[in-house]
Amino acid sequence: MNPADSPDQAAARDNQLIYGLEDRPRPLVALLAALQHLLAIIVPIVTPGLLICQALGVSARDTNLIVSMSLVISGIATYVQCRRFGPLGAGLLVVQGTSFNFVGPLIAGGALLVKQGTPVEGVMAAIFGVVIAGSFIEIGISRILPFVKKLITPLVTGIVVLMIGLTLIKVGLISMGGGFGAMADGTFANGENLLLSGTVLAVIVLLNRIPLVWMRSCAIVIALLVGYALAGYLGRLDFSGMHQAELFQVPTPLHFGLGFSWSLFIPMLVIYLVTSLEAIGDVTATSKVSRQPVEGPLWMRRIKGGVLVNGVNSLLAGVFNTFPSSIFAQNNGVIQLTGIASRHIGVWIALMLVLLGLFPAVAGVIQAVPEPVLGGAAMVMFGAVAASGINILAGIDLDRRALLIIAVSLALGLGVSQVPEFLAHMPAALRNVLESGVATGGICALLLNWFLPESPPKSER
Repeated sequence: MNPADSPDQAAARDNQLIYGLEDRPRPLVALLAALQHLLAIIVPIVTPGLLICQALGVSARDTNLIVSMSLVISGIATYVQCRRFGPLGAGLLVVQGTSFNFVGPLIAGGALLVKQGTPVEGVMAAIFGVVIAGSFIEIGISRILPFVKKLITPLVTGIVVLMIGLTLIKVGLISMGGGFGAMADGTFANGENLLLSGTVLAVIVLLNRIPLVWMRSCAIVIALLVGYALAGYLGRLDFSGMHQAELFQVPTPLHFGLGFSWSLFIPMLVIYLVTSLEAIGDVTATSKVSRQPVEGPLWMRRIKGGVLVNGVNSLLAGVFNTFPSSIFAQNNGVIQLTGIASRHIGVWIALMLVLLGLFPAVAGVIQAVPEPVLGGAAMVMFGAVAASGINILAGIDLDRRALLIIAVSLALGLGVSQVPEFLAHMPAALRNVLESGVATGGICALLLNWFLPESPPKSER
């Protein structure tokens, strides 16, 4: 040990970290590390808002506002997670951003409200009211984590995450073909749209074959830049959102007003529960790569603080016109890539996100991306969600009981999402709940896991 080293620096070196949790890298090092994290997260942060707005027919100006606020709110959450204020935050290099988990139910529920004649502004008001109401679920869960962990096991979590990914694939495929707008004007899945989405998808796959870690970690951003350039060559870039935006975006609470819809809220309950448990896994993974405890009182404080910020930030997101957020797993790979686990990097990441969000021209440039380009990247990200669910299930003992729960939950969840007419004669209140495949599959998994007795360990048989 070098006598000039702090204990944290010595521990970091022994564990192959260049900078430990409490170390303060030099400004240039911190900036470069923060840029790596930014490249890994910016596409997942803005994509949910763009997909939801495009699917529901939100105006270009309002879409710009929502995407801008996604960046700002994600920056605030990242800052709080890294700095930790009292019970708020994990106190690790944790990055938080807009969650994909809610995209499918919000598009499905919002489209139903539009079909019923609700104006788009009223639909958005209802969505943000539901986001605010649902945030209190995560806030409450953060206080009773031990009980919730017993109720919602990795089996239930894996099934729900897999269901989220599988139902999102339909959304991704529609985007690859050009979106709902292309369906309306007859250009869906035409040659140009498939060229754009196929190019992005192919570039992502090819870049992941290159044996350079940094290249693979930036594959989605690079592929979108290629798609963006190709769309520009084909004359498909639309900068109307940027032209209609203000020079500087002043955060405006409740821009759409405030509404509520039970048909939107009930399916979201299950997703808020699962998102909370995902946060536990993500904070634990960050603790591990940061060479911090993954059990005991300090670890429990970190996961409680992380889940609490998940909820509080989703509340803030609803107030400021954007969608629920959650802790990202991507940054764990960046920590391993850079060897920098300093939570002070989070301040730089947060500052970049907030600055990008406060200047709507940035959101306008992103918004100009044609939907097929976005769809090519979204398909990979949505598939990754499903793969994450499979990974969770692969880590448990898949005995006869577990396989039965998986089979019934997936069958009912995917079944009602593909054939919603099956629910036609059910009471409206029940139909509103079960129309979401994620809600149906999740509730089924939760109930079966609760009522079916677990098999005794082999040593006791």
